[in-house]
Amino acid sequence: MRKAIFPGSFDPITLGHEDIIKRALPLFDEIVIAIGVNAEKKYMFTLEERKRFIEETFKNEPKVSVITYEGLTIELCKKINADFILRGLRNPADFEFEKAIAHTNRELSKIETIFLLTAASTSFISSSIVRDVIRNGGEFQKLVPKAVILRS
Repeated sequence: MRKAIFPGSFDPITLGHEDIIKRALPLFDEIVIAIGVNAEKKYMFTLEERKRFIEETFKNEPKVSVITYEGLTIELCKKINADFILRGLRNPADFEFEKAIAHTNRELSKIETIFLLTAASTSFISSSIVRDVIRNGGEFQKLVPKAVILRS
């Protein structure tokens, strides 16, 4: 069974995240969306809200599940028997950052990282941009799945 973890903070999930997950579905038997918890980070949305947004977005997709975790992603992979980490790449800066993490993960474990390029139509979207749009009263609805829109 090909199981992948798609880790992130998803604060909030964006149309870019959704696109990567949907496009990865044919590649894996199961995709576990893993919401990382970092006590040092200040989130706009609670962990429960972020989990609910993702569960609502993928409620009709049996191959997708959502969990939360703390610690190293490779330790989570070992714990739930996932052999792959799924990551989306928007630009060269993402690639350089993710490449270093992927090399480290492969050095510390046998976990492979699979990269998918974001669709051109969503390549400009990031959770930090969405949060900024929300804070400033902009039309964030065009950047996120409907489940996030239900919040406001």
